[in-house]
Amino acid sequence: MSPVKVTLSRLDCLYLARLAEQAERYQDVVDQIKSLIVSSQGQLTADERSLLSIAFKNITSNLRNAWRAVDSLEKRDDNTKRQLVLMQLEKKRIKDELYGACKDVVDLMDNHLIPSASPGEEKVFYSKMKGDYYRYLAEFSKDEPGDQSAKLSLEAYKWAYKHALANLEPMHPTRLGLALNFAVYYHDIMDSPERACFLAKDAFDEAIAVISSHVPKTGQTIEDSLMILQLLRDDMILWSGEIQQDR
Repeated sequence: MSPVKVTLSRLDCLYLARLAEQAERYQDVVDQIKSLIVSSQGQLTADERSLLSIAFKNITSNLRNAWRAVDSLEKRDDNTKRQLVLMQLEKKRIKDELYGACKDVVDLMDNHLIPSASPGEEKVFYSKMKGDYYRYLAEFSKDEPGDQSAKLSLEAYKWAYKHALANLEPMHPTRLGLALNFAVYYHDIMDSPERACFLAKDAFDEAIAVISSHVPKTGQTIEDSLMILQLLRDDMILWSGEIQQDR
């Protein structure tokens, strides 16, 4: 008996993506949303966009954590030469997978989602994602000669931040999330806690200045913004401590 062929509607694909997310099958989520990107000429709803972002974040977070775990084991004093060789092999495998996942994100942004995005929040969201995933690549390759990941991440963040300042309110969660991740870029990739603190403080202060009059738009909650403000505050405290220690 041949398998029954089922034509999937947009709602079917969205349901399957949500189902895959609940089952923690994140590559399946990506595959379903990719099919929607093709059928909708790069136009995703907020729910579809969120699912794609969550799926790629989980895929790459697992790989980044795996690389760090092996890297930590590699630094032990009781490893044999053979074990060290095998650990290097495993780290390369993980890094290659991470590179593939991050390039997948960047290609989707460059070739489909950013060109089709509406001006304002949507374009900022996708450009932030582009900066994020080049940043993940830069974490593991910033010391490699000729690597362009850090430069490309910076360009994406700068473009996104310029447009966020022009189009989004200071308390908008996408603008605040961008500020947080851009500040992390300066700290982790550029080794500059000073720049990271400056950017984070500027975003924090601008949001606090309007918080009493902020009215969330449809689909937003002030809780999202407040959570990011807390993260900004925590990072500023941490980075300020690092600056004081270096003086």
